[in-house]
Amino acid sequence: METKKNQWIGWVYLAPAIILMLVFMAFPLIITTIVAFRNDYRIGFGLLQLVYPADGFDGIQSYFAGLNYGFGAFRTVFKNEYFWSYYMVNTLIIVFVSVPLTITLSLLIAVALNSIKKLQKFFQTIFFMPYVTNSIALGMVFAVMFGSNPNGLINSLLISMGNNAIDWLGAATDGNSSALMIRFTGMAVLIIYIVWQALPFKILILLSGLQGIDKQYYQAAQIDGTSKFRTLMRITVPLLSPQIIYLMITSFIGSFKEYNSVVALFNKDGYPVTGANIPYFGTIVLYIYNNVVMMPHVASAAALILFVIILLFTGLNSWISNKFVHY
Repeated sequence: METKKNQWIGWVYLAPAIILMLVFMAFPLIITTIVAFRNDYRIGFGLLQLVYPADGFDGIQSYFAGLNYGFGAFRTVFKNEYFWSYYMVNTLIIVFVSVPLTITLSLLIAVALNSIKKLQKFFQTIFFMPYVTNSIALGMVFAVMFGSNPNGLINSLLISMGNNAIDWLGAATDGNSSALMIRFTGMAVLIIYIVWQALPFKILILLSGLQGIDKQYYQAAQIDGTSKFRTLMRITVPLLSPQIIYLMITSFIGSFKEYNSVVALFNKDGYPVTGANIPYFGTIVLYIYNNVVMMPHVASAAALILFVIILLFTGLNSWISNKFVHY
């Protein structure tokens, strides 16, 4: 009896959190799934019409026909050429370039900071600054640095060294920059911005992990004459594997949902500054936001696709963590 009483008390304490999760996570996911399988949903319809047609029971048959025809809004998303060639590809580029690069740089910087005795707190503060700075403000700084020819800081340096200016953000109006070059340079700046913004938090996590490693491991390696690179790969990385896997999972999720950086550097449509109506720098989340008002069923379908992709990658990372993480 006492055990059952304690279980009920536990459920009572958990009830507020469970209710909040159902209201703000489970319920929106269910509604999004229903909307995604509609072909003609509009925000003005209201939630009631998702489960009960306006014309009563006579409309139930046509309602379910609308649900099933052509997989609803998924058909619109799958047939959108820009979704695959720009929004999806850009998202994958951001994920598979920025995440490994950020974690690698964070590890190297954290190891360097951990070896510094003097002014360590000062350098930690400097590296942490981008994390507490508004992302839009950072985007404006990068827009000034990589601004159009010849006004940007980077281009001014290139010109002073006798090199040609580069149209980093697709801002040139002379039409000389090819679409491929605009996309390449723009994505390069975007990834630099994402990496720069993501470094501080990862450095903090890895540095805290480094300070928790027993110094005896390094002393034994030093006595054996082990090189610094071998010490890093054989001692530091394995003992930091819990933090690295954690950062990998959260970084993959965050990179798949990248949005602020695109808006900060370019605009809410992901178009280059030249105004070409092609989403050179669009991401999946940007596609969702661009359709959420006029075509919420299309945005819901894209959101579900993104949800499934993130779920698969999170499961893969969890499987990897079970194989390679050392606690």
